[in-house]
Amino acid sequence: MSDRALVVVRAGALTTVQDRGRPGHAHLGVPRSGALDAPAAALVNRLVGNAPDAAVLETTLNGCAIRPRSTVIAAVGGAPSPVGVGGRPVAWGAPVVVPAGELLEVGAAVAGVRGYVAVSGGIAVEPVLGSRSTDLLSGLGPAPLTDGTVLPLGKAAGPHARVDVAPQPRPPAELVLRVTFGPREDWFTPAAVQDFTSRRYRVSSASNRIGLRTEGPALERALSGELPSEGMVLGAVQVPPDGRPVVFLADHPTTGGYPVIAVVRATDLPAAAQAAPGTPVRFLAVRRR
Repeated sequence: MSDRALVVVRAGALTTVQDRGRPGHAHLGVPRSGALDAPAAALVNRLVGNAPDAAVLETTLNGCAIRPRSTVIAAVGGAPSPVGVGGRPVAWGAPVVVPAGELLEVGAAVAGVRGYVAVSGGIAVEPVLGSRSTDLLSGLGPAPLTDGTVLPLGKAAGPHARVDVAPQPRPPAELVLRVTFGPREDWFTPAAVQDFTSRRYRVSSASNRIGLRTEGPALERALSGELPSEGMVLGAVQVPPDGRPVVFLADHPTTGGYPVIAVVRATDLPAAAQAAPGTPVRFLAVRRR
């Protein structure tokens, strides 16, 4: 095997391979997938000299540990966390040299949820439908990492960034999601529509890459029937029978039968990826149909 590879020593709670995803396949029932915090993934790629669409590792809450078989440049971003190489602390949010055989350790997030680890050359697993992303809903792409997994690396493409540290947004203390109402706002009572944008919710611990689930006031329906399945988009706010809104994220289903009260602006979704359980959530209406 080529020495352009790394070994997963500690996989962590959930570490997956992610890139920009596989858009354009919703008609086949395949979600876009891809990094939940796309700006963070793009930044760590830029720090190590990769192309923007190179595959990175997305960690969840407690990081991971990897050992490259050849010397690489790595960068860790997204959720702030301690980072070490060979047992010595190194900078988070900056390119660092990881010598062949040394252990790169990404510790537990001190804020936020998802960290991103880029390695020079990118993770070079076999693409599926044009993407190397792990899709938890459809099962496409590489499986979530386990201890002992060996991942091939691509050839380093360019020089790494010459910076001490790259500024990154801090994970939100309060998550404010701007929404456009519809298409099924009329399935809810006027009081429920008012509650949706005036009451406060919290991020549920049941959230995942498929959707950000909320805890808070239940939204009462005006119509009691069921919808035929219809197309779902990234950021759709679907309301299941318990009345608590669910914001669809990258691995969301492409169809669904529960009514969608509104859609979150795409630019607000990276912050949703970093909102830890218990984070207050407000939905802010910016335009009605």
